[in-house]
Amino acid sequence: MPRSDAAECGELSPKLLARFAEFVTGELGIKMPESKHSMVQSRLLRRVRELHLESVEQYSECFFTSSNAEEREHFLNAITTNKTDFFREAEHFDYLIRTALPALSRTPNYRPGSRFNIWSAGCSSGEEPYTLAMVLSEYGLHHRGFDFAILGTDVSTRVLELARSGIYEESQIAPVPQELRERYLRQGRGQAQGLVRVAPDLRRKVAFHRLNFMEEDYSILDMFDVVFFRNVLIYFDKPTQEAVINRICRNLVPGGYLFVGHSESLAGLNTDLSCVQTAVFRKPV
Repeated sequence: MPRSDAAECGELSPKLLARFAEFVTGELGIKMPESKHSMVQSRLLRRVRELHLESVEQYSECFFTSSNAEEREHFLNAITTNKTDFFREAEHFDYLIRTALPALSRTPNYRPGSRFNIWSAGCSSGEEPYTLAMVLSEYGLHHRGFDFAILGTDVSTRVLELARSGIYEESQIAPVPQELRERYLRQGRGQAQGLVRVAPDLRRKVAFHRLNFMEEDYSILDMFDVVFFRNVLIYFDKPTQEAVINRICRNLVPGGYLFVGHSESLAGLNTDLSCVQTAVFRKPV
């Protein structure tokens, strides 16, 4: 009977798990409790096989005794969770169009004809920023002169490559309304059968960059009218949540909106944001 991968490559001991967990928390701020043991082990074993090493212990010796930035990037790519969908938590996109955009146009610092800037923070493989691009493009069809730009950031270089390509399997676009599919997505042909790609004009509205939320200075020069920071807070402890929210708000205009995931809350965090809707917060004007 063939042995399991874990048996072949060595079990991940609690002590070794704690060491990797400490590294991940230090680098990314992500909590890594013991309940994540199986997930961490399976992803580490995959990396061990890819490098043709004999065990997790051998990998850990190489990992912690060298300063191989490329391998650390591979590890962080492997260990981070990237779950997203087109039109995920769709109520937020309705609120953006029906409430946030009109309210922003009434703020004292609003300049007619100015570009609307939005940040998808923790954008994963790009479904959220491309959803925003579709929604805002539709808004622009009915509001002459409206222009926008979207920044998508993530810590994983692997998912950012996927996002920049704008290529998805047909099953992934199921939540996209048919009318928007026809307008903004292109069906693959030949060897690309079963794939779709975001239309070039839409892709040009979105820029992608790597960002680690644990950095003290995000080095982002733009100010944003709206930030989507959804389903990321759940991976941080309370002090990290507060620090990250306040860093993000440095780049949020007065009166700007912050959207978090429906299962997330800013309760107990010291910020100057006010809750205006479920999982929607606004900076003072």
